[in-house]
Amino acid sequence: MTLPLLEVRNLTVNYGAIAALQGVSLKVHRGDIVTLIGANGAGKTTTLRAVSGLLKARSGEVLYDGRSITNSAPHELVKLGLAHVPEGRMVFANLTVLENLRMGAYLVRDKEAILREQDYVYSIFPRLKEREKQLAGTLSGGEQQMLAIGRALMSKPRFLMLDEPSLGIAPLLVQKIFEQIVAVNRQHGITILLVEQNANLALEVSSHGYVLESGRILLEDTSSRLRSNQQVKAAYLGGTD
Repeated sequence: MTLPLLEVRNLTVNYGAIAALQGVSLKVHRGDIVTLIGANGAGKTTTLRAVSGLLKARSGEVLYDGRSITNSAPHELVKLGLAHVPEGRMVFANLTVLENLRMGAYLVRDKEAILREQDYVYSIFPRLKEREKQLAGTLSGGEQQMLAIGRALMSKPRFLMLDEPSLGIAPLLVQKIFEQIVAVNRQHGITILLVEQNANLALEVSSHGYVLESGRILLEDTSSRLRSNQQVKAAYLGGTD
């Protein structure tokens, strides 16, 4: 059995006296798309933030490519090929689209490599090319999400974490964004950990899934089996039919 690219072991994270994560364990193997689903406040965003070093773990361990990265600084993880697209997109509103993309490549020293990645981002999100001189704050929600994903791709990641990419976006653009998420995974072998409120869509594009509830893993299975699980259907997929 090959080592997972990411392994989270018994992770506990507190917000003050409140336990946000209580012994969360999960694995993401190379080349897979794995999804975390659950209600608001279940601990999905907290899990991603703890993996990427934005939150300190109280206990437990995060392993990346076989080495411990628990509580590592976020910029050190970017060097290792881990990128995080946060909930709410967090683009630099007063910078242009192009300037935002270049910020994603701040650790890349090879100018030709930066241009290659830029061209690649424009090839999957042509709208960003059309708007490259426009201020990011003037883009639509969907365009900002494309920019946030594009900015992450500029760092040439091996492992990409996406937090709620469909949030507040028109359905037509959601479909386009998810098509490109799958393309990035299949064409470039980028491993993806996806947090997504739209459980139907998340389980459709992923191979494996975890259900979080109140800071604990409630269920774990292949995505296809989770989609047919009556408990999951009732809670997250809009019915039991």
